[in-house]
Amino acid sequence: MPFLSDMSKTQFEIEFVIQASPQLLYQYMHTPSGLSEWFADNVNARTEKYTFFWDGSEEEALLLRKKANEFVRFRWLTDEDDQDDYFFEMRIVVDEITKDVSVVVIDFSDEDEVDEAKMLWESQIGSLKQVLGSS
Repeated sequence: MPFLSDMSKTQFEIEFVIQASPQLLYQYMHTPSGLSEWFADNVNARTEKYTFFWDGSEEEALLLRKKANEFVRFRWLTDEDDQDDYFFEMRIVVDEITKDVSVVVIDFSDEDEVDEAKMLWESQIGSLKQVLGSS
């Protein structure tokens, strides 16, 4: 496969209904201890810079924005020139009528890897639901 440096990433959005309060979800989305329970094997944070550890590898991300009980937005710190264009966001949405709570994930992936990225998020959110005891 030829190297295509100018290939842009595709934004996708995926929603998960989770039976938990926005306050509790937010703790699991932005604190190192909360993220360590479902998102990565371990997470360290120094101010806005988070380091995620998985099976001997590590990735760094910058916490770009957050709003208590509503959302967090991270950007992976990579060597790619276009890294500033992409982020991943976890947004907590409460349905005004039913009061159902959902987590909406917004992320970017190479076009041919969107399905794989969605499956990864489904697995990650499945782990979060397990930790929360949510069905």
